[in-house]
Amino acid sequence: MTTVLIADDEPLVVEGVRTVLEAAGFRAVATAHDGRAAIAAAERHRPDVALLDLHMPGLGGLAVAERLAAASPLTRALVLTSFGDQANVLAAVERGAAGFVLKSCTPEELVTAVRAVAAGEAYLSPAVTRMVLGLVAPESAPRRRDALARVDRLAAREREVLDLLAEGLSNAEIAARAHMSEATVKTYVSRVLAKLGCANRVQAALLARDARSS
Repeated sequence: MTTVLIADDEPLVVEGVRTVLEAAGFRAVATAHDGRAAIAAAERHRPDVALLDLHMPGLGGLAVAERLAAASPLTRALVLTSFGDQANVLAAVERGAAGFVLKSCTPEELVTAVRAVAAGEAYLSPAVTRMVLGLVAPESAPRRRDALARVDRLAAREREVLDLLAEGLSNAEIAARAHMSEATVKTYVSRVLAKLGCANRVQAALLARDARSS
């Protein structure tokens, strides 16, 4: 059974997340309402996934995620955020956060995100992808040339998947547009990330946009 730590300074959010995850078969082994308590809980319980609010008293979610490597090396961080956390969204994406999901997501998406992160995959909400693409300006000419060279490594079908991913589409939406199964899309996305050297979908989407603008 996948074990989860839920860290958020809003008790209602904690209980809502706990209810959703336990109904889906996960086990919430600990909760915390500030960053330091989250680190202590992770060190004690060694959960598979730590859901971390970006803004908590003492230490925010990014600082907690960085310290998890020492406190509980096998715990993977899934960041919870809202559209108001733009600077932190960008910082987490640049650092290759294991997962990023909006607090406004559906219960089904939250379960999908936790399941993916627990399995060692990255999960980035499509809404987060679209937001970041709108915030980050296209890169300089040298970066654009590098992006084009990296994208050129992809096969035609991989390029198609990358282009759809760069629109901020979910795996299900890509599957519908490309006439593939979700399992096949998942395989393609993993392959594309590996070939491009990207840690997550947002990094790949930004690289695809830079290549198109070159």
